[in-house]
Amino acid sequence: MNQKSYVCPKCGNRKADVDTIRTTGQGFSRFFNVQNRKFTAVSCSRCGYTEFYRTVSGAVGNVLDFMTG
Repeated sequence: MNQKSYVCPKCGNRKADVDTIRTTGQGFSRFFNVQNRKFTAVSCSRCGYTEFYRTVSGAVGNVLDFMTG
C-alpha cells in the first residue's frame, strides 16, 4: 500500500502504520491453533482507526505455525 495516498476516513490524517497479523480459521485449524489466515492491518497513526485486508497465506507458513505453535 502506498502510504502517501492514505487518508483516514475518520479524522483525515495522512499517516498510517502497516502491520501483518495471522489468525486461526474454524474447525481443525482452530482446534490445532493453525494460523492459516493472514491480514494486512492499516492503522491511522492519529486516531487508531484500523482496516484489515486479507492477503494470501502460504502452506509453508501454515506448517511452521503448526510446528512452533
